[in-house]
Amino acid sequence: MAIEINIKKGLDIPLEGKASGKAEPISCTKIGICPDDYPGYTWKCDVKPGSAVAKGTAIFHAKEAEDIKLVSPVSGEVEEIRRGERRKILAVVIRRSGDEYVAPEGSDLKAKLLNSGLWALMRQRPYDVVPDPASQPRDIFVTAFDSAPLAPGMIPAHLTDWLETGLEALKTFTKGNVYLGVRPEQALRSKSAKTIEVKGPHPAGNVGVQIAAVAPINKGETVWTLNAATAARIGMLAKKGVTDYRSEVAITGPAAVKPKKVLADFGASLAEMLKGEIKEGEHSRVISGNVLTGVKVNPEEDFLHYPYRQVTIIEEGDNADEFMGWASMNPNKFSIKRTFPAFLKGLGKHYDFDARVRGGRRAMILSGELDKVFPFDIYPEYLIKAMIAGDFDRMEKLGIYEVAPEDFALPEFVDTSKQELQKLTRESLERLRKDS
Repeated sequence: MAIEINIKKGLDIPLEGKASGKAEPISCTKIGICPDDYPGYTWKCDVKPGSAVAKGTAIFHAKEAEDIKLVSPVSGEVEEIRRGERRKILAVVIRRSGDEYVAPEGSDLKAKLLNSGLWALMRQRPYDVVPDPASQPRDIFVTAFDSAPLAPGMIPAHLTDWLETGLEALKTFTKGNVYLGVRPEQALRSKSAKTIEVKGPHPAGNVGVQIAAVAPINKGETVWTLNAATAARIGMLAKKGVTDYRSEVAITGPAAVKPKKVLADFGASLAEMLKGEIKEGEHSRVISGNVLTGVKVNPEEDFLHYPYRQVTIIEEGDNADEFMGWASMNPNKFSIKRTFPAFLKGLGKHYDFDARVRGGRRAMILSGELDKVFPFDIYPEYLIKAMIAGDFDRMEKLGIYEVAPEDFALPEFVDTSKQELQKLTRESLERLRKDS
């Protein structure tokens, strides 16, 4: 029998530009592998410019755990190793050619996951990092839906049949339970995992919300998390011995010419993917991911970032000219506090949001506004104050081990003080991890 969860606290942001229809296959000539997409480890590069690589060839390995690999999703040649300050590697750029594939080596499924790059697609809580191969999780949580703004379906059509096999394979890694989070209307159910039916607004799709409602994490415990697409890829690897490095990517947002879905390789070039997809004559911001947790990118030079499922295009808003500015009673403005009369139009209206912060950083205001969109049994304002102060003991008592940066995305959106809560959470978790 399914476990039922009804999320009361949260917010569905009514952003225009949702993609629909069947995904169209595209083939980008350039692919970028960005080590910063995989937190928790220092990544060492295993290739040089000019090196020939096959699909599945190791490009990086983790310095602290050399068994963990990041691999090439295509066959081709290393064109460039792109570096930033202090020669930090930002991306390894591969130019596609041919279709050679190297199957991951290993005597068991764990070794194959480590060598295939699929291990790096999972996350470990606490700390929200790539899992330690030496750890054994108390439980494994798989989420099969995404409630973020304009998020597409979680599982590409070509991988759906492998999900059950993947869930069965994941059971071999834990003595506890494997959980599958779904919407009640989804047809997905599993014989190998305990099903969690989740109702309610975003962040209902965040795996942290599901963990907190079913089996909260205590100090000293480890839980692995992953999305259903990754679980399906694990199933394909376990059964067929091959790995699929393609993903259905939704091109979304009010500044997209025509929101649509494409089937692309991990790390695909955004310049190629978005050619003709951005409205002309507007100063647009391109985000790899959704508007709450995604990464601002340069569409001419950058690549699709993990989790490789969505690109959002919105206006910057720096050339906006509004009568009366913030004091305008324009019915097309959105406010969670009903400051503007837009809510009188009823539910179902979508808005053309832009990238303006609409406010400035200031001292924290303990108004309880964050708690309205934060469905954890945690006091968010007090936890944030503990993170700002760097008080480890207080952070632990207030529930830092239960959260990840994405869990503070909505609070950051509604925060009157305009604090960078996701960045603060990531930095605090990293300090805790290094101190433990």
